[in-house]
Amino acid sequence: MSAPSSRNGSGTADATGHIHLGLWLTYLSTAGWVAPDSRAEEVNSLEPYADIALAAEAAGLDAVIRGDGLRSPSGLREDSPHAGSLELVTLLAALAARTSRIGLIGTASTTFSEPYNLARQFATLDHLSGGRIGWNIVTSAGGEKNFGIDELPGQDERYSRADEFVDVVGALWDSWEPGSVPVDREHRVFVHPEGVHPIDHAGEHFRVEGPLNVSRSPQGRPVHVQAGSSERGRQFAARHAEVVFTAQQHLDEAVAFASDIRRRVTEAGRDASQVKILPGIGLYLGETEEEARTAYEAELELIDYDDARARLEDLLGGADLSGIDLDDRVPPERFPDTSRLTRRQSRPQIFVDLAVAHGQTLRTVLQAVAGGFGHGRFVGTPEQAADHLIAWADAGAADGYVVFPSGGWRTIELLTEQLVPILRERGRFRHGYEGTTLREHFGLAPVTTGDGT
Repeated sequence: MSAPSSRNGSGTADATGHIHLGLWLTYLSTAGWVAPDSRAEEVNSLEPYADIALAAEAAGLDAVIRGDGLRSPSGLREDSPHAGSLELVTLLAALAARTSRIGLIGTASTTFSEPYNLARQFATLDHLSGGRIGWNIVTSAGGEKNFGIDELPGQDERYSRADEFVDVVGALWDSWEPGSVPVDREHRVFVHPEGVHPIDHAGEHFRVEGPLNVSRSPQGRPVHVQAGSSERGRQFAARHAEVVFTAQQHLDEAVAFASDIRRRVTEAGRDASQVKILPGIGLYLGETEEEARTAYEAELELIDYDDARARLEDLLGGADLSGIDLDDRVPPERFPDTSRLTRRQSRPQIFVDLAVAHGQTLRTVLQAVAGGFGHGRFVGTPEQAADHLIAWADAGAADGYVVFPSGGWRTIELLTEQLVPILRERGRFRHGYEGTTLREHFGLAPVTTGDGT
């Protein structure tokens, strides 16, 4: 067994050297859904998601994480297993009843929600789960026409709304002071009214009286997760995030990103050790390299490159990538200045960097679009995957990872039954849960006062 090693660079490693692990809550891969045992018919049933969450819980993972999208489905293909998405709050509530220890992180938009409703929903989830909820805060990059909005607001406006939105939600969660519901039968005191306060918020985007009509939740507030990596997204993370979920393709860039986030958090007057950086990684695992490679190549064979090209052009704000051979490099002038894009900036830049800075062909760039949408990928055995995860953590690029089970059920099985035990043997993953809340799983300080601290 190798001893835990200190992180290099400017980050502050967990004193134990433990790596945090979240599992993306999905199971249907592009290639694997056609297999007889894929359970594709159950995509709108609770059972496969509960099975994933329970397997992850048995392995001691920190959390399962699920994204959400509010766009109407468009460009559907007959062979695509991604025809929609179950509503997140309902799904997390059902999983809270099936699980007992693992964290449950769900995505919710600050652009298409109202602070009072969201605060009420996530406080309820935190109560029902016994303090295991995280909120993945997004500003949304589409779906505006489903909410009566003709044009999506620009990035600065969306983040300005998001800043105020998170402040209002936090104030609502804090509108019930700790200990304000004693349920004291002897003295016939159920609640201390003096511990419940209106927030009387009147800002640029919201007017909310409060208090919330759900009492203070077990964690004080759900864990704040944030996924934007643009300049404005990094500013937002420095102020609000407790977990930063990021897409990184290369180690040196991941180290630079993590160092930048930690610097910004410190400059914002916060403790950088209280912000965990988790790159996403798509794993294709096999008992042997050949098995893993076969699973990966099966995915590549099913890529519709015309569809992937159209998706990338849309992501790039309508860029024209026509007429370029798949095995040629994309001329840099075909790409826009991503800082001027209004919907997304950091994710398009990943693909621009792959093509321009790293010299990849259009084919490999489109493979990154189709398989993981910009997140890193690893193909190999659990032992090799452990080497990779530890190397990135020790370089200062990651406090942990959000694992995409790109190989479907086989990857979930090898992750939970082999990769996690290997990390434990090397002293890099804890032996069982050491607390009951998601905040404890991530080693985050408790929120014990009525002002969110």
